[in-house]
Amino acid sequence: MHYEKLSIPDVVLLTPRVFGDERGFFMETFRQSEFEQHCGDYAFVQDNHSLSAHGILRGLHYQHEKPQGKLVRVTRGEVFDVAVDLRQSSPTFGRWVGVTLSAENKQLLWVPPGFAHAFYVTSDEAEFQYKCTDYYNPGDEVCIRWDDPSLAIEWPLVGGKAPRVSEKDAGGQAFSEVPTFD
Repeated sequence: MHYEKLSIPDVVLLTPRVFGDERGFFMETFRQSEFEQHCGDYAFVQDNHSLSAHGILRGLHYQHEKPQGKLVRVTRGEVFDVAVDLRQSSPTFGRWVGVTLSAENKQLLWVPPGFAHAFYVTSDEAEFQYKCTDYYNPGDEVCIRWDDPSLAIEWPLVGGKAPRVSEKDAGGQAFSEVPTFD
């Protein structure tokens, strides 16, 4: 596995070694000891799997009282995945980083606790899987508007059309109004 720190160094892009031949492929998607060495000492307690259609945007979500770290990947299709730094003590507070994750590139993204997370589906469909460092607690979830002008996230919107979002995401708060981390 290759670990690459992105422009926000605590967000890490993982690229697995893929062994393939005429039968298909094999790859290791997670190894605790290597993950700890490159990303930190975290334990995962919950795995999630979603299916979304083209043009769907989910996020920007985070939990404030029990923040979750997420190790995310796409097993079918393609998404543009975004992490926003919400740690006030960080030199990258309020900045975002985005990468394309796909079944083809087989990459994973580590989004540590203290970040908001979102993804936008650029393929016909996408299956999105992720491991979490804490349990989902709907009463603790915060949502930032996906199009908050102060964040200025450069979403690769197909045809420039607004994404389809849930009612909850459409009602997301402004970045300036949400609780952040020390």
